[in-house]
Amino acid sequence: MTPIFGVKEAEKEYQARYAAYAIIANDQNEIIIVQAPNGAYFLPGGEIEGEETKEEAIDREMLEELGYKITLAEYLGEASEYFYSRHRDTYFYNPGYFFVADRFEKVCEPTEEGSQSTWVSPEKGIELLKRGSHQWAVKQWLAK
Repeated sequence: MTPIFGVKEAEKEYQARYAAYAIIANDQNEIIIVQAPNGAYFLPGGEIEGEETKEEAIDREMLEELGYKITLAEYLGEASEYFYSRHRDTYFYNPGYFFVADRFEKVCEPTEEGSQSTWVSPEKGIELLKRGSHQWAVKQWLAK
């Protein structure tokens, strides 16, 4: 059963936003999280665009947000979330697909402006991550 986070408001219309994210850990067992321009923290990744596969979306997002090329090791699972974006003035239904990377390499500067990344302990990451689905993914990874 797919975990669902957030609250779906009955009278609101939701736009589906399918997304893919990766948990990337370093040798100190820290994970990297991305801080959006609004101050909120997320796992690296984002919306699956057009005909992209989940993996292609992750490859693109890693370059945009981190300047990284990564290798995916495993698929953690799917978790969905209902939320309202003030920035986009839109209600979203966000099925998220979560993966774990086993290797990463910085190949360039991030191609997307405005996002900052930081390494934190998984426990601190769970505390900082805005979305329940992202917190769930880190907890799933820790349990393995």
